[in-house]
Amino acid sequence: MSGFTYAEVGATRHEPLPTGYRHLHYRTELGRDDFAAAADAILTLRMHRATGARIRTDADRAAPGVRLTVGLGPLVAPCEVVWAATGTELAGFGYGTLPGHQVRGEESFTVERDADGRVWFTVTAFSAPARLPMRLAGPVAVLGQHLYARICGRALRRLCARSRTVGM
Repeated sequence: MSGFTYAEVGATRHEPLPTGYRHLHYRTELGRDDFAAAADAILTLRMHRATGARIRTDADRAAPGVRLTVGLGPLVAPCEVVWAATGTELAGFGYGTLPGHQVRGEESFTVERDADGRVWFTVTAFSAPARLPMRLAGPVAVLGQHLYARICGRALRRLCARSRTVGM
């Protein structure tokens, strides 16, 4: 894997996250029967699109090597999927930053079913500013990343609710 703007490629898959970066951990519970719908929404990038982000990708599903750009307002963030999981208890993917991204690091989006049958959505990330505007933004940039994680959670809940309604 080359072209990434950071050395710790794949590090969102397992704890601990690398030192020297800001870390993000966001977790929210979804409905008990929402695993399949949530996994599909994450892996097909429908969750990202449901946030209002502009997504351009070279594949229909997240898989290692798939490149995508995430556009939010005036920002365009080039990324590449570094890992994907498609199991029955854990599904999702992590993508890493490519040159031109405002930060350097990695972010993952997963859905997991715990031992009690509860379904959880998790965003895990490590990042550091890569460009001057992001350095100057400081805490506002961190707040924006946390806000986006929450927006993803809300979008995923809406998509799962629609899936339950359509399935009736």
